[in-house]
Amino acid sequence: MTAGRVEPDGVAAVPARPVVRVGAPTERRNPLSVDLDLMSTRDVLTVINEADRRVPAAVAAVLDEIATTVDLAVAALRGGHRVHYFGAGTSGRLGVLDAAELAPTFNSPRHWFCSHLAGGPDAMWRAVEDAEDDHGGGAAAAADCVGAGDLVVGLAASGRTPYVLGALAASGAQGASTVLLCANPEAEAASAVDVFIGVDTGPEVVTGSTRMKAGTAQKLVLNTFSTAVMVRLGRVYSNLMIDMVATNAKLRGRMISILVEATGCAEEVCRLALHEADGDLKTALVSLVSGAEVSAARAALDRSAHQVRGAIALLAT
Repeated sequence: MTAGRVEPDGVAAVPARPVVRVGAPTERRNPLSVDLDLMSTRDVLTVINEADRRVPAAVAAVLDEIATTVDLAVAALRGGHRVHYFGAGTSGRLGVLDAAELAPTFNSPRHWFCSHLAGGPDAMWRAVEDAEDDHGGGAAAAADCVGAGDLVVGLAASGRTPYVLGALAASGAQGASTVLLCANPEAEAASAVDVFIGVDTGPEVVTGSTRMKAGTAQKLVLNTFSTAVMVRLGRVYSNLMIDMVATNAKLRGRMISILVEATGCAEEVCRLALHEADGDLKTALVSLVSGAEVSAARAALDRSAHQVRGAIALLAT
């Protein structure tokens, strides 16, 4: 055991550990909740709810930056590259959640979106001590998996998390495009990335608890971003999930509902088309809309990079 310094009275002091006082808006006190612990349960809920109502407007203010990020992601994925999320704590867990939900919702290849969490997989369930302070760990993680042409999105409520900034710096050096998503419009790191998304959510109801408004804002931005990417890549037809993976009875029923909605055909006709297409929703949809045989629909999808509208247009010529 390493001895600490000895106080004049002879008692060994605990060695000092690094301390950082963060000046981000997320760390400031919210004047509307200073009496939170004295309020009734209903009043506590009201204060939280009223604070949450600020979040969608704050996200609306950064839609241009989100749009730029969507376009970068689409270009990266079409070019055979990947999208990475690097984050710590709540921010990192939200990145893991977003990436995990894309494959079952849109049948996207699992390597398209890669999530990296400070502290590794165990950090999904418990706090991993000092992991977010590891600038070198973030840089090493990025250097190990990020390539030129990739898009890297750093997730940090304060905008200063060392693990995230290390990953972004290393990713930029690798030739990747970089984005920082945070709840601090004043973040110094804004100038160090290609796109800065600083959502102005203000002080939290519970001071510093960024799982609240800051986390809600990040969830909204990630939902908006990744959904728009999937739309641009043709994994949505109209507003219907046409690339979903049917892994249970409910989702198999949803496939039939989607075909009925998209084509106006009777349920029995849609069931038959899906059966003939070996359960491939896109093929069945193109076949029903165009009137072409399943084999022709499948070939048209192959020729149109699996874009439903493109395949239908090919079959109409």
